[in-house]
Amino acid sequence: MKAKVFVTYRDGVLDPQGQTIFEVLKQHGHDSVRNIRVGKMIEVELDDMDADQAKTMLNDISDKMFANPITETFRVELA
Repeated sequence: MKAKVFVTYRDGVLDPQGQTIFEVLKQHGHDSVRNIRVGKMIEVELDDMDADQAKTMLNDISDKMFANPITETFRVELA
C-alpha cells in the first residue's frame, strides 16, 4: 500500500519560501497569483494492512515526526 502525507504551515504562520516565490512571480508579471504556500509531500510505502489501521499509524507518525504540531498541519492520503 502506498500513502502520501502532505505537510503545510498553519494559517497565520509565516512562509518565507512561499513569500519569495510569490514576489518572483509578481516580478514576472503574474499579477493574478494572490498567495503562495509551500509545503512538503512525503511518500510512504507500507506492508499490506487495513486502510483504517494504516491511516491511524500514519496520523501518529505524522503528528510525532513529519509535522511540527505548533506550526504545521498534515493530511494523509492512501493510494
